[in-house]
Amino acid sequence: MATDIKDIAHSVDAAAVMRLLPARPRVLALGEPTHGEDALLDLRNDLFRQLVEREGYRTIALETDCVAGLAVDAYVTSGTGALDEVMEHGFSHAWGASAANRELVRWMREYNNDRPGPEQVRFAGIDGPLEITGAASPRQSLTALHACLAAHVDPTLLPCIADTLDRLLGPDEPWTDAAVMTDPSRSVGRSAEARELRLLADDLVTLLDTQAPHLLTVTSRDDRDRARLYGRTATGLLRYHFWMADTSPARMTHLLATRDHMMTGNLLALAARGPVLVHAHNSHLQRDKSSMRMWDHPLLEWWSAGALVSARLGEEYAFLATALGTIRHHGVDTPPPDTLEGLLYALPDDPCLIDSCRLADTLGDPPPAPRVSPYFGYAPLDPAQLPHMQGVVYVRDVPRD
Repeated sequence: MATDIKDIAHSVDAAAVMRLLPARPRVLALGEPTHGEDALLDLRNDLFRQLVEREGYRTIALETDCVAGLAVDAYVTSGTGALDEVMEHGFSHAWGASAANRELVRWMREYNNDRPGPEQVRFAGIDGPLEITGAASPRQSLTALHACLAAHVDPTLLPCIADTLDRLLGPDEPWTDAAVMTDPSRSVGRSAEARELRLLADDLVTLLDTQAPHLLTVTSRDDRDRARLYGRTATGLLRYHFWMADTSPARMTHLLATRDHMMTGNLLALAARGPVLVHAHNSHLQRDKSSMRMWDHPLLEWWSAGALVSARLGEEYAFLATALGTIRHHGVDTPPPDTLEGLLYALPDDPCLIDSCRLADTLGDPPPAPRVSPYFGYAPLDPAQLPHMQGVVYVRDVPRD
């Protein structure tokens, strides 16, 4: 069996990726099974550079705050701000501290220097302004959307003035209270003010759509895309806070699904501009239902952003899942030889790319059972999902950064 797998393993480069696919996809998704490992991000960076230089890709999208990411995009396209500030404030989840992320941003700025706008590479976040402990106030995105419209449309068409939004939003602290994640009674997501804000956000997004012909003549595409991003984020955050206040058994499922729905909207908007490489956790990009266990909840299941985008784009969405052998600094040692990761561990090339459908045929039916992870932050690849992806990127050993 190992010899057969060896015959279908190739080096990880843009040409090998494209050979797996019938055509260049609008969204090429590269998943990772764990976060925070620069070895995986270095591999991502190398692939993105090749996709830019050889395949015409111009956008990379990461699992980070989509609104904060606007600062990163401004830096790489026009040099706005300083690199240190952009790394500190342009990434969520503390990922601005990653050396590999810093190198990505530095390379993008260098690549764009002296290039005209249409040839520049762009940066985007696909995640909402969310952390595992809670969510941001909708203030920034909602007031920014209102300001975009107020600058260009008849003020009598606006559903409210800016002061009304400010009054209904109130202080940010109740929105960002981390205790809400475990105590829904503390949430303001179903208050009378929050319900009114949801209606106003919907009205503002509708106004943005109905004024599209006028806005085409008075704003740039970047301005319109940014306004739509604010609209998606404002409505998504208000929806997320609504479910934060829920007390039903479905609360966490709704929160997880809402987050991936926000990612979906952002990905589809990016894909409308041209081909994009997106890098996020495998669970956000897979076509199969995602699942996880959290605290004392039973198994939670929801459709990932990858599943939702794939339902819209079909073959124009391609998914490469990353699997790995060891993360010894987290107690993930040599994989058992009867697991998918264990079979791949014997391959001579590292890293390598494998056609997932041919790999599934090689493994036979039923496939091996999934590997059991000793580390909560690492999710092994489920061999049963191989037919629903285009390829597997395998990294044998992930060293400590």
